[in-house]
Amino acid sequence: MQRYAAPDASGLARRIVHVQRSSAPRKPRLSCVVYVDESGDHGMQNLDGSYPVFVLAFCVFYKRHYSGEKVVPALHKFKFNHFGHDLVVLHENEIRKEKGAFRFFMNREHKHRFITELTSIIEVSNFILISCVIDKARLKERGESDNNPYHLALGFCLETLYEFLQEKNQDGALTHVVVECRGKKEDNELELEFRRICDGANRLGITLPFDVIFADKKVDSPGLQLADLVASHIEAK
Repeated sequence: MQRYAAPDASGLARRIVHVQRSSAPRKPRLSCVVYVDESGDHGMQNLDGSYPVFVLAFCVFYKRHYSGEKVVPALHKFKFNHFGHDLVVLHENEIRKEKGAFRFFMNREHKHRFITELTSIIEVSNFILISCVIDKARLKERGESDNNPYHLALGFCLETLYEFLQEKNQDGALTHVVVECRGKKEDNELELEFRRICDGANRLGITLPFDVIFADKKVDSPGLQLADLVASHIEAK
């Protein structure tokens, strides 16, 4: 697993790509699906001094790998083992604060075993992580408080996603990008920005072959849950 960080010209954001490199011959086309989540508040009015950043994470799966044994079935088996059913939606914040379905931890050791097992599932899951960290404090210092950190990060991640798919010869087909609903106003603004970027308002100056899918917060999507767990642990260094 290798890590790449590419800062933009202004130094306000950095893109990070985690990808498994291989010297093997290129395989036939495998369609991809992308699950997205964020960490931190995208608001610019009141900054949290202890965490003045916004993080956006893209988890990119080949569909064949996603539906294979190490992602969807593994997460459902994990839920059956711990809860007796697979309807629990995994949220990092609720796990950490022991809220909702995660009040069942008997002690610290029990919680540690739970998190360790869940972490091992994430580590063996075959996906590519693309992320962008926006320094909101620096953005505000530059007098750019009107810029939406989510929209800025979205542009960086979509551009990097296209470059990755192009490198893997996966850029010829439509790729769906799944995001969690945040509210009618926010969703409408995000969809407008997403389509604006894909229509050519991007660093590459080309049309991007992506479509956005909005998922209800209650949907049991393993991909979105993995994105939530991953985004919460991306450090802004």
